[in-house]
Amino acid sequence: MHDIWNPWHGCIKCSEGCKNCYMYFLDRIRDKDGSQIYRTKSGFNYPLQMDRQGNYKIKSGEMIRVCMTSDFFLKEADDWRNEAWEIMKFRSDVIFFLLTKRPERVEKCLPNDWGDGWDNIFFNVTAENQRRADERIPILLNLPFKHKGVMCAPFIGGVSIRKYLETGKIEQVLCDGENYDGARICNFEWVKKLRQECVDNNVKFVFCGTGRKFLKENKLYKIEGNELQSKQAYKSGMSFEGKAIKFDLYDSFGYPIPQSERYIPFFRGKCETCGNRPICNGCSNCGKCDKKQ
Repeated sequence: MHDIWNPWHGCIKCSEGCKNCYMYFLDRIRDKDGSQIYRTKSGFNYPLQMDRQGNYKIKSGEMIRVCMTSDFFLKEADDWRNEAWEIMKFRSDVIFFLLTKRPERVEKCLPNDWGDGWDNIFFNVTAENQRRADERIPILLNLPFKHKGVMCAPFIGGVSIRKYLETGKIEQVLCDGENYDGARICNFEWVKKLRQECVDNNVKFVFCGTGRKFLKENKLYKIEGNELQSKQAYKSGMSFEGKAIKFDLYDSFGYPIPQSERYIPFFRGKCETCGNRPICNGCSNCGKCDKKQ
């Protein structure tokens, strides 16, 4: 996917949400060990890579998800993080989505010139159940980031975050079920409750996918495949747009980039019913789909 940047790969499991980690599963079927952590070679400088015309592959205004096969604040990555920060600072025209299960490490891992935060960083914590929500979100609220969000994934237990949403500091909440080996149940009642709390506080809510085991009205559905899970999430009508999230982005000379000059996602037909669409960069339009037809 063109909206993911993995400067390093591999992670150490640290909570209940890690039990059936998709990265470990995918590494295992490739005869790899997900606990082996390494800096990626060709991928580390992805935000700086250019096409044959000399233009950045990642366009101004795109949102890039960082370390989706690791954790940006992993201790084992301390030697590489400063260089990654420099890349994000240089690409101040791009939004970088950071997600962590280790918010307690964040403050000491910030750049020296961080101040009250950079405009192009969207910082999120995972809250897979109530225990982790109450552990991580208070830390999130006290950290110096201009944009903050919560991701309930894998959604393995009912979560109430109303008191945190009422602070006005959380701009987005995402939730998704669990997949692959040992997938645990995602209960639709949890989704509806979490959505209502977001609606009451006008916070953007995105139901990305049902997961492999989805409980609705006391009936358990086994839904195979990410595409079908995402489609079912879309059909539920649970996603809520909420208050607009405004990112102030700048070019390399420090001039603001107006909305009219930012990247506009391209979506294909099947994207219309995808639960991830509200947070997706769209199709890269690489032409591979056309060749298959």
